[in-house]
Amino acid sequence: MRFFSKQELVERFSGLTLKNKIFFSTLGVILIISAIIALLARWILVSSLTKELELRGVAIAYSIAERGGGYILDKDYPKLLSLAFEEAKLRERQHLITYIYILGKDGEVLCHTFTKPFPKGLDLANPIKEGEIKSVRRIDLGKTSAYDIAVPIKEGLYRIGTVHVGLNKIHIDQLVSTLRFTFLGFISFVVVIIFVISHRLAKYITQPVSTLTRVSDELSRGNFDFSLDLLTGGTDWNASNCPAYYNTDFPCWHFDLSTYGDNRDVDGQANLQQCRDCHFYYKREGDEVVQLADSFRNMVWSIKLYRRKLRESEEKYKSLFDSGPDPVLVVSCDDFTIIDANPRVTELYGYSRKELIGEDFLRLGPEANEECITAFAEYGGPSGCIYYPKIIHYRKGGSPVYVNMHACPITYRSQPSMIVAVNDVTEIIEKDAQLVQAAKMKSLGEMSAGVAHEVNQPLNAIKMGSEYLALMAEQGRDLPAAQLEEVAKEVSNQVDRAAEIISALRAFGRKSGFKTDKVDINAPVNGVLRLVTKQFELQNIFIRLNLGEGLPKVVAEDNRLQQVFFNLVNNARDAIAEKRDNLGVDSEDFINIDTYENGELVCVRVSDTGAGITDEVRNKIFEPFFSTKEVGYGMGLGLAITYGIVRDYKGSIDIESEPGKGTSFIISFPAAPVE
Repeated sequence: MRFFSKQELVERFSGLTLKNKIFFSTLGVILIISAIIALLARWILVSSLTKELELRGVAIAYSIAERGGGYILDKDYPKLLSLAFEEAKLRERQHLITYIYILGKDGEVLCHTFTKPFPKGLDLANPIKEGEIKSVRRIDLGKTSAYDIAVPIKEGLYRIGTVHVGLNKIHIDQLVSTLRFTFLGFISFVVVIIFVISHRLAKYITQPVSTLTRVSDELSRGNFDFSLDLLTGGTDWNASNCPAYYNTDFPCWHFDLSTYGDNRDVDGQANLQQCRDCHFYYKREGDEVVQLADSFRNMVWSIKLYRRKLRESEEKYKSLFDSGPDPVLVVSCDDFTIIDANPRVTELYGYSRKELIGEDFLRLGPEANEECITAFAEYGGPSGCIYYPKIIHYRKGGSPVYVNMHACPITYRSQPSMIVAVNDVTEIIEKDAQLVQAAKMKSLGEMSAGVAHEVNQPLNAIKMGSEYLALMAEQGRDLPAAQLEEVAKEVSNQVDRAAEIISALRAFGRKSGFKTDKVDINAPVNGVLRLVTKQFELQNIFIRLNLGEGLPKVVAEDNRLQQVFFNLVNNARDAIAEKRDNLGVDSEDFINIDTYENGELVCVRVSDTGAGITDEVRNKIFEPFFSTKEVGYGMGLGLAITYGIVRDYKGSIDIESEPGKGTSFIISFPAAPVE
């Protein structure tokens, strides 16, 4: 037979189910206690029974000794024998007493109750010493045995005989056996009762746990479609009666509005009576196992509810992602590769979705996307969204497309990512360019008189020089070489001046693009002044320049900046004209243009001494088609175009004005990074 070690027993016990652990533990404890009780009871009862029988034997012996002393002195042995038989056969004693014999003073057998010859040597088996009051000894009688109880018979101080009473050991053993059997039967009955109770108790405790385990296994496998009847414990609660189960727009009052307490009448929502009947709000009466089952049921119900809401939310946002009108990409922040894209992306860029997934985000915009990637890579992503207006991306094949791009940090499939939404603004930019070009043409028309005057001056000088040379030739006069050289240089200078004006006019009038470069802010200012200075001077308006030297360059496009400054100086001229009209005087006025560096900004300040603008006009001055001029004298697009161009280059416009004293426009651009 193999014996298990303690470690093996512990391992085997650990491998049992909770039900068997409870059952075997309870049963084992009861069996141990029963065994201990049985041993103690057996020892106490058997000892008490044996002692009691012994006392009864002693009492019988003393009774015979008390009553038989006279018969011994009278040597009336028949009566002595009659007394012994009377005591031995009295009622139930006949089963208990095996024999009674009486010895004389010298040890001779005076009488006995044996129906056969007195056993040899029995009279010497249990001698009683002098001074003892009794002697008990087990005697073997061959086929049987007995407890021999010897008591002396005294007459006064003298011992005249001895009484021996033999108690039947078999009878005593039968009594003990009967007692033991009865007791063991009772213990066995108790064990059976405990067995049944412990089995039912273990089943009662573990059955709900087994149910919870089975439900937990289903949940862990993602199966939330099982019936909650397993957890309702026979109640009539049906989750389908809950309005929040099928209508996820309907709040679950128990969770969503728990802070409202009993005030659940929010936004006129109905069906509150059903919510009050919900099992969330009460639990069955019962022990901890029942309470645990109810809590687990509520937890599963809430998980199913929110899982349904989550699924609907995912489906909704998936639908929005796929069917949205704008291209949307998801870019991983680990390696800045594209990990998801909606169908609009493939339509805009010409790539298939398979080609886009895993592709580098820089492929769509090598220049424009670099800044976005740097913002997410160096700073771990912005706290909010980043907006990149009018940047260039490239379609499959390399054709450019202008887009506005929003990049926002998100967590996509448990990894930091950014969601990028772009919208194609190529057509808008083209229309803006056409609008700017139309504004330029209008400006050129307005400048035509001044430009003609500006070009006419070098032409007149050239004409005068050429006519002077022709006159000298007609008169046959020799022209000194120095004078001839002076005339030739002057003609050449006037040609250069005319060419410069025409070149500035052509540069201003050409259609500007959107490609940026690093521009010295003073260059477009000078380009505009070459066109308007003479014209303004004819109107008694003089330009005072204070251009900073060594200013950082800005990221912009020279031609578009010319349009900005042209609009500002034109606006300054109109403000001066408005002041003159209001005052009725033709004063000498100035337009001050300053360029300077302010921290990380490069600024241009255009100030005039015109009429100034009110706060009401200032709030609307950049709105398209807003104009304070008379109808036919302006479309109200100049400053709107100026504002749009400055915003395209991440600049800002501030206005300082005081009615009657003039206005200052301060344009600030971020300095281009130094390479």
